[in-house]
Amino acid sequence: MRLSKAARQHRITQILEREAVTSQAHLVELLAAAGVEATQATVSRDLEELGALKVRAAAGEAVYAVPEIPRERSVPSDHLRRVLGEWVVDVASSMNLVVVHTPPGSAHVVASALDRTPLPDILGTVAGDDTLVVIAADGVTGDDVARLLRELAGL
Repeated sequence: MRLSKAARQHRITQILEREAVTSQAHLVELLAAAGVEATQATVSRDLEELGALKVRAAAGEAVYAVPEIPRERSVPSDHLRRVLGEWVVDVASSMNLVVVHTPPGSAHVVASALDRTPLPDILGTVAGDDTLVVIAADGVTGDDVARLLRELAGL
């Protein structure tokens, strides 16, 4: 199956977290085994965009790893706009809460980007599998935050 770039890169990150991937060809094989179509050139671009590096594993072999963005480091607003644009499917609000729907398995990606972006109207998020709840700050309504998220997501 063909996935969106964001979904494919998410799968790649998952694979790199649980497998010792020694080459791009090996990663293409692992993606294919998971039913994901990708060429080596596409995987090469994905690894570069993800900031993947080859590191020495405990066994001494060089494997790919994706460094995490430190929690204290904020996410640039253009990155947040890209994440929301690629992953947010729907946004709804009630009182001071916003419910954001994403494709299965990707709510944490959106929640993490929101949690690491300095938006004064948002206190924080709680993510499930394909849904996250965004909590608006005092004096801000869920409608206000939902409107902002829709705008950033291009909805």
